[in-house]
Amino acid sequence: MKKSDLFIGFFMGIVATLLGTLVFLQIKMPKLVSIEGLSTIREQGIMGKLITLGAVINLLLFFILLKINKDLMARGVVLATIILAIITIFL
Repeated sequence: MKKSDLFIGFFMGIVATLLGTLVFLQIKMPKLVSIEGLSTIREQGIMGKLITLGAVINLLLFFILLKINKDLMARGVVLATIILAIITIFL
């Protein structure tokens, strides 16, 4: 067990959330995938909801990592999800 696996899992969780959020935006709201769209998202107050929907991919990533016996990486994904939940509360 390497401690770097925890950081790799954390990074994977953050990247998966960002990709999930971008994919959701591209599918449901393609007009908001731009610099001007970011201010629109903030004004409408849906930033937290988008982060939460993007974090759903972390669930899939978590179970994949458990299946291939990468427990420490799976803990990193959980840590990333918890930190994103805290950030979402403040948004």
